[in-house]
Amino acid sequence: MASEIDVIVETDGWRADFDPDDLSQICIKAAAKGRRAVPRKSWEVSVVFSSDKQLRELNRQWRKIDKPTNVLSFPVPSPGKGAPVIPLGDIILGLETVKREAEEQNKTFRDHTAHLIVHGFLHLIGYDHETDQQAEEMEGEETGILAALGIANPYEGDWRPETAA
Repeated sequence: MASEIDVIVETDGWRADFDPDDLSQICIKAAAKGRRAVPRKSWEVSVVFSSDKQLRELNRQWRKIDKPTNVLSFPVPSPGKGAPVIPLGDIILGLETVKREAEEQNKTFRDHTAHLIVHGFLHLIGYDHETDQQAEEMEGEETGILAALGIANPYEGDWRPETAA
């Protein structure tokens, strides 16, 4: 299985504590490993490191919610069996919200960003958290992936994503 992970940094501030490209590669490869929903052939994902202004605009346009959010995922419909590379979709993160949440939750900016990249990727391959059962399954996947990366369980305490589909 070949993967292509395109990383776009649109907003200054993302490179302060980590390399967005390295973090995206590590997180998405870990999240894809062993998942049945990930295509067996070549696939690609884009990760866009953007601003709250952009996330607010996208959130308003696509979810009818007029405020920024931490992460949005935009899955791509399946292109069919003959496509040489299967695009899974885009993950877009909002800098100011991610930084603020990390501080409020006493997490490092890097670890919180890693969690949101994993969270966004799982949305691209069909996971959701609309019901309690879905949320439990998705959170279990996230915590297992993050543990393999040496990142503590992000759900210890009361925090849950308000986010992000």
